[in-house]
Amino acid sequence: MESCPSVKNILLLDSEGNRVAVKYYSDDWPTNSAKEAFEKSVFTKTQKTNARTEAEIAMFENNIVIYKFAQDLHFFVTGGDDENELIISTVLQGFFDAVGLLLRGNVDKKEALENLDLILLCLDEIVDGGIILETDANVIAGKVASHSVDSGAPLSEQTISQALATAREHLTRSLLNV
Repeated sequence: MESCPSVKNILLLDSEGNRVAVKYYSDDWPTNSAKEAFEKSVFTKTQKTNARTEAEIAMFENNIVIYKFAQDLHFFVTGGDDENELIISTVLQGFFDAVGLLLRGNVDKKEALENLDLILLCLDEIVDGGIILETDANVIAGKVASHSVDSGAPLSEQTISQALATAREHLTRSLLNV
């Protein structure tokens, strides 16, 4: 019986191998120290490669690791050794492109940390419990942007559901102040 394609983790590390944003979907690394050790070893193995123009692939500890670099950020997606590399690569490219859209092309550590909430929402839109939900960067960025619209934004910049939620919030506040 075939199972759905899945990923074990998605990592976003800086140019020194430190965490920016990470999500684990597998129990292969049960403790935080095991996760950090995996991140350091993957970073060390891949830091001398030139994965800036297109994604690279590596086998590491019986896992497929696909990675790509942008300025001072390193993007990694890990799957089991029985997963399809093209699917994992599509997840990485979707994440990479969605982050680029959300950060308006300014993909660096400073901008990523300032918009960490958007990046974490992006991870949630791509994968849930290891199961791949979405890989289209435009769809991912659109969903993330709709979640993060400020309720104080003008109604013309909100969707119908966001406008209704804003109206409901204002109505609740006005009823509670009576």
